[in-house]
Amino acid sequence: MTSQLVFFIVGKNDNPIYQADFTSTAKSDETAHLNEFIVHAALDLVDETVWTTKDMNLKVVDSFNDSFVSAFVTASHVRFMMLHKSKLDESLKSFFADVYELYIKVVMNPFYTINSPITTTAFDARVRALARKHFNT
Repeated sequence: MTSQLVFFIVGKNDNPIYQADFTSTAKSDETAHLNEFIVHAALDLVDETVWTTKDMNLKVVDSFNDSFVSAFVTASHVRFMMLHKSKLDESLKSFFADVYELYIKVVMNPFYTINSPITTTAFDARVRALARKHFNT
């Protein structure tokens, strides 16, 4: 069975900040666009769920066919979202916490503009290393 893991960081103005696909097989442009659509559609549900809980980790907020969307919201209302096929509650919670720590380090950089895309290869490499650690990809 193919494991679907696609990670997104979405800014507080619904702008994409970062995206990484940890899927184990080759993917098409159509699949990439569908993944983006599913996550974008879940943003409204994340915004609603934020006001009903005090937790930053919102767990599964939406599902589409056999895919789930899990979310984590930072204090500055930046959303970390993961599109996945199977339930990954504990490993997702740990992954989101570790990525949040990396994200804070990027935001604290005086040369980074808040809500702009993160394009550094070091950040990408560390996020991918965390995905391997938490999801065995």
